[in-house]
Amino acid sequence: MYTVYVLQGNEGKLYKGFTNNLPRRIKEHRAGHTQTTSRMGNLVVVYKEVYADKSEARKRELYLKSAPGRKFLKRILKLPP
Repeated sequence: MYTVYVLQGNEGKLYKGFTNNLPRRIKEHRAGHTQTTSRMGNLVVVYKEVYADKSEARKRELYLKSAPGRKFLKRILKLPP
């Protein structure tokens, strides 16, 4: 099982990723092991989806990082445009 997840930091910035072990990955983010999220502070999982296949999870992650994917997240998370 693979989880596509979205983290939100203090400043409202979003980080999108995927993993096969979400609790471990969140710990790594909070411990500063990822350069991007180490500056975000107070990370919260605001969205996640579970996939059985790694390639499908990767495709979804790439979609969420695209312009239409960002619009989708703004709409479902009710973020300002």
